[in-house]
Amino acid sequence: SRALGVGEQGLRLGAVRIVLHNSPEYQVLASPQHVFLVPDTASFATTSKFLLIWHPETAKLTITAPSAGFVQSKVLRSSSESDFRKLLLGSVGLLSGLAPLDIHTSAVSNSGGLLLVSTKGAVNMVEPDGTQRHIFDLERGPLAQGSPVQLKTCGSILACVLAGVLYLVDQNSGRLVEKKILSMKEVHFVESPGEEDSIHLLTQTGIYSFSLSKPEDSSRPEPCLVEMVFEEACRYYQRRSLSSSKLTVEKLKKGGAFQAPVALAAILQHSLHQKQKPAQGLQDTYAKLLSTMSLELQSYMSLELLKTCVVCAPESEVESYCEELVEQEVSRVLHSDMDKDNLAYLNSIFASFPRAAWKATRSCLQLQQNGDGLLVARATPEVWKKVLGGPQQEEVGQNGVIPLFELICTSFLRFKPKWLPSFVELTQQYVSISWAYSSKEGPEGRVPLYKRALGVLARKNKRSEADDEMELELLLCSKRPKAVLQALHLLIRLKRWQRVVEVAEKFSKLSPLLNKEIFTTLLAEFAQHRELDPYLDTLWPLCPAELTASDILTVVLQHLPHAGEDPVPFSSEGNQLTVGLLKPLLQRVVQHPCVQDEMYSDALQSPTFPPPTPPREH
Repeated sequence: SRALGVGEQGLRLGAVRIVLHNSPEYQVLASPQHVFLVPDTASFATTSKFLLIWHPETAKLTITAPSAGFVQSKVLRSSSESDFRKLLLGSVGLLSGLAPLDIHTSAVSNSGGLLLVSTKGAVNMVEPDGTQRHIFDLERGPLAQGSPVQLKTCGSILACVLAGVLYLVDQNSGRLVEKKILSMKEVHFVESPGEEDSIHLLTQTGIYSFSLSKPEDSSRPEPCLVEMVFEEACRYYQRRSLSSSKLTVEKLKKGGAFQAPVALAAILQHSLHQKQKPAQGLQDTYAKLLSTMSLELQSYMSLELLKTCVVCAPESEVESYCEELVEQEVSRVLHSDMDKDNLAYLNSIFASFPRAAWKATRSCLQLQQNGDGLLVARATPEVWKKVLGGPQQEEVGQNGVIPLFELICTSFLRFKPKWLPSFVELTQQYVSISWAYSSKEGPEGRVPLYKRALGVLARKNKRSEADDEMELELLLCSKRPKAVLQALHLLIRLKRWQRVVEVAEKFSKLSPLLNKEIFTTLLAEFAQHRELDPYLDTLWPLCPAELTASDILTVVLQHLPHAGEDPVPFSSEGNQLTVGLLKPLLQRVVQHPCVQDEMYSDALQSPTFPPPTPPREH
C-alpha cells in the first residue's frame, strides 16, 4: 500500500508499505473502507478455505471462513507481523478441518460487504467484521464454471443476472421482489452513481434503464402473501385428507373443490393494496366476507408496518419496536389454537426475546399488584385455558419444546422471582373454578402445578439460598398436605425453627388430619433435641383433641435419642428431655374432654347401670 497525498505540484504517492508477504495469489476487491482478499486459485489446500479482510485505517487483518464464520483478527503493528505464514500459525488446526471455499462469483456491494455466489447458486453476504448471512438461492441450481453471474446492489435491492434472467432480491429479508426474463443473454451492469432507484444495463444493442420504483397507485397483489395462503391451505387439507396423493398449490388453484383459499386470496388481492379504496370486482359473498375480516386485515397491516419499522429503525429504537412486535405475536398466539406448532413458535420467541416476552406475558395476563401487595390477574378464561391446558410435556416430546406454563414460570424466575409463588397460587385458584377436582382434562389431573413450577426451578444451572426459599414458598403456596409436610421437613433440615413454628401454626388450621401430622412431626423433633424449647408456648396449643397422654408418650419414647453409654440421671450437657418440659402438654391433654367420652356420654349417663345381660342361646 502507498499513502496518497496532495501537494503543491499535485498528487504524490508515499513510501511503499508491505501489508502481507509470503502469501499465495489473491484477488483484491476493494470497498471504500475495507479490502477483501479472495483466493485466486484452489491449488493451496489450506488457503483455499478462508478469506482475508484488510482494514487500512486500523491496520488490522481479519481471517474469516464462510463455512465457519469469523476465525481470527490481528493488528499488524510492524512488517515482521505481516508474514502470511506467521499469521496462520495460531489457526492452522481450525482451518485444516474446514470445507474448501465454494465460490463461483464474487463482488462488492454498495454497503461495503462482499457478495459471494456458490456453485450451487446460493448468494451470501460476508460483512467487514467477518460474519456471513445467507440472502437468496438462484433457481437454476448448480452453476457451470463458464456461466457468468452479474451482481449489483441498488439501495436494499440486489440485482442478479444469470442466463438472461434478472432477479431482484430484497437484501434485508431475502424475498424475491421481481423476476424478469431478458431478451438477450449477454448483459452487463453499468455504474450509475447517485441513482438508487434504477439499474442501467449494457447490451449489444444499447444501454437500457430498469426502474425499481413502483407507481403509488399500484394495486398489484402481494404474490408472497397470496402464495403463503395456498401453501398453508395445502398443509391444512393434506393433514385432513384420506387420499395418499400429494396436494399441490397448482391443484388447489385449478381444482375448484376448495373455495376457502381462493376466496381469501381474492380478498387479499383486492384489499391490501387498495389504500382506503373500496374493493372492486369482488363477488357478493367475498364482499360480505371482506366486511367480516376488515378488523383482521387492519391488524395484519399494522403488524406488517411494525415489522417494516423494526427493519428500518435505528438501533436506539429497535428494542421498543421489538417489544411491541413480540407483544402482538404473543397475544395473537394466545388467542388462537395452542397446538404443537404454536407452542414451538412461542418457545422461539421466549428464547430470542426473553425480556420482551416477559413484558408481553404480563400484558396478556394483566398481572399487577393490588393495594395490599397481592398479585392479581385479569386475564380472560380463554387465555387461562391456553396457559394451563395446552400441550403437556409428554405430548410435545423431548425436542426441547416446553409447555407454556413452564415458559411463563421461567420468565418469572428470571425477571420477577418473588411473584412466582403468587402466580402458582393464582393458577390453582383458576383451576379449582374451571375444572372439577382431579379431572383428567384439567392440568391438576396430570402433574400438580406446584410440581411443574418446582421442575422449572430444578432446571436452573446454579443453586443458591434464594432457590431454597423459592422451593419452600412453592410448596407452601400449593396448600396440599404432602407439600406442606415436605416444606416442614425442609425447614427442619435447615434448622430454621422460628419459621417451622410459624408454618405449623398457619397450616394446622387447614384440616384435622394435617394438624395431627404436623404436631406429631414436631413432637418427634422435640423429643430429640432442645431447639424447640423456646417455642413450646406456641407449639402445645396445636395439640389435636384426639391425642391422649399415652399417644404423646409413645411418640416421645420412639424418638428419644439413643445414648452410646448407660444414661445418667443428670447429664452435664443439659440436652436431655425431662418430665418437667412435657408436664404442660400432659396437663393440657388431661384437661381436654376426651372425644370418646363425648361420643359415649349419653350411654354412660343412662339410669340402668350396668346394662342387663343379653339372653344366651344354647
